Amino acid sequence: MLSKPPFSTGSLRPVPALLTLSLLLVAGCSDKVAGLQAATQVKDPAYQNAAYAPDGKHPSIAELSALGRQLFFDRSLSGSGQLACASCHSPAHAYGPPNDLDVGLGAIGGQTEGGRAVPSLRYLQNVPPFSEHFHDSDGDDSADAGPTGGRTWDGRASSAHEQARIPLLAPNEMGNRSPADVVAKLKRAPYAAEFRRAFGDDVFANSNRAFAKALMALEVFQETPSEFYPYSSKYDAYLRGQVKLSRREVRGLAVFNDPNKGNCASCHISTVSSEGAFPAFSDFGHIALGVPRNRRLSVNVDPSYNDLGLCGPLRTDLRDRQEYCGLFRTPSLRNVATRHSFFHNGVFHSLREVLEFYAERDTSPQRWYPHGADGKVAKFDDLPARYQQNVNREAPFGRPSGDKPAFNARDIDDMLAFLKTLNDGYQLPAKPRPRLAKRWVTAPADTPRTCSRSCEQRQQNGRP
Repeated sequence: MLSKPPFSTGSLRPVPALLTLSLLLVAGCSDKVAGLQAATQVKDPAYQNAAYAPDGKHPSIAELSALGRQLFFDRSLSGSGQLACASCHSPAHAYGPPNDLDVGLGAIGGQTEGGRAVPSLRYLQNVPPFSEHFHDSDGDDSADAGPTGGRTWDGRASSAHEQARIPLLAPNEMGNRSPADVVAKLKRAPYAAEFRRAFGDDVFANSNRAFAKALMALEVFQETPSEFYPYSSKYDAYLRGQVKLSRREVRGLAVFNDPNKGNCASCHISTVSSEGAFPAFSDFGHIALGVPRNRRLSVNVDPSYNDLGLCGPLRTDLRDRQEYCGLFRTPSLRNVATRHSFFHNGVFHSLREVLEFYAERDTSPQRWYPHGADGKVAKFDDLPARYQQNVNREAPFGRPSGDKPAFNARDIDDMLAFLKTLNDGYQLPAKPRPRLAKRWVTAPADTPRTCSRSCEQRQQNGRP
């Protein structure tokens, strides 16, 4: 006798139990798939609003670079109409500051100080995005270099187009109120037609999209090798075997590399990489050097204000990481001898003074820091006491007060000579023209002999 089939009722035909179970499983899976699809479904593709989203227009690198160049030199893109990117990043000064101001001036009136010294935009093509844990490509992945990379002094911009956004919208720099404010200026620019040809006739219909395209063009321009990483210094020629360094330059390089003297190369790498890349003279790591407070800056009128680099105030995502307070990204030393302001706050105005600070920061602190109310030298006066343990004390630092510095005045002279070899624009000495050997040609015997006027006079006087 058959048992009653599951779910059978009066007039329904019996359904085999195995078939019923299969239907239930299929129905259950269908519900799960439908639920998963509903949970993951999005209206637009993830790339739709990205700066590099494909949109049917594919301008060439040459087009983007030419457009980016016009943006870079366009003063009308600032709130005042008087400040371009090139105003602070001058191509005649290695895309660094063209003056000896501590920090740049900007905003609507053009007289508002920025909070930090203007960096050079050269040799940034290999800066990695910021990471708290960085591993060099030297074959040893066990060595954690710590916080490394990112654009700007605190590394908060991951790319050139992110970096370009900052000054365009900063109140104390180019002073635009919003991306839409910048795009309104782009619409009126002499190159607006070129912008449309590159990105589409409707590019200005969406301000955010147009702004992103402008940042992209600026980034591509800043990847132009001849402009931003020409590798045209004397040191590059030396690495290529085209020229020799002078004795003083060789001594300066030795002090620079010596881990017991300058120890500069521990952060400002001076050798060709394992992949054959010429050095950028920076590992792009972040370090606290205990630079003196620059009391000339308007932001420092407030004694409670401190620029703490990685942990603020301009960068906010790491403000709770006390071990990062006071750390700033290591700049490249290429073209450093052309600069007139140094460190993140522009406190020093000569390269010699910078090297003297490295030599004597700890051995003669009274030269660099003020005295406190107790009469003692207030070292690291731009860092609250709770963060001073972050300051680097490796060579050439770390020696007791009154001790002999790690390097002396002659070493400084030699290093200054070497650092000048890092300036771009070096011209190789002209090769001497080969001297032609004199060739004597004997005239045939029947060639008539000619004689000069003096010769004729000698013959008339009976002399040959």
